[in-house]
Amino acid sequence: MKKASILMIIGPLFLLGLYVFPLWNIMLGAPQYPEPLGMNIYIDGIRGVDEFDIQNIDGLNHYIGMRKLPKPEEMWEFSTFPLVIGGMVILGVLIGLLGFFEKISYNWFMGWFILMSILGVLGMYDFNAWMVDYGTNLDPNAIMKLTNADGTPVSYKPPLFGHVKMLNFDVTSLPSTGAWLMFVGMMLTAAAFFVGKKAWKPENSASSVRPIKVKKNDK
Repeated sequence: MKKASILMIIGPLFLLGLYVFPLWNIMLGAPQYPEPLGMNIYIDGIRGVDEFDIQNIDGLNHYIGMRKLPKPEEMWEFSTFPLVIGGMVILGVLIGLLGFFEKISYNWFMGWFILMSILGVLGMYDFNAWMVDYGTNLDPNAIMKLTNADGTPVSYKPPLFGHVKMLNFDVTSLPSTGAWLMFVGMMLTAAAFFVGKKAWKPENSASSVRPIKVKKNDK
């Protein structure tokens, strides 16, 4: 159980990488840009891959009616996500320590993994919903108004995962270093569960209960 608990302590610590490395990366490439434009999405804000990338992306978006990329204070997620990640790190390490001293069972390891998975799915859903609004809620007075064949406005929503052709831009959206560190950390906690399950020996297990022999009195 101690080996499993050590894995459980180490796993959540990988999430601390989200405070340093970007969670997601979106790159925009086009013939007129020899160096692609890119933005890194951190848990506390959006930053350009290069110095002027955010300024250039906002300039392009202005022509088609897209809003400027939000600043940290303009989205509640950028103030909430760091708190959530910090809370999950503390909770995970605490569970690992309690498991190390055999105060709780290995089932708590899987409980943390499930909770973190749910939060991750909710985060991705929120991120995708923001991109839908960002790419479809356009300024009606934009300089360029492009429509599809059926007359509906063109959507400029970036892909959540993968590549899409958007006008003359190739847009690629992929997990970045922070996301991979989080994935490794979660896999370590899942491994902690299975290692702990294999090593778990409850004090009051059925195998430790010995049958009681009843002696019959001879008459």
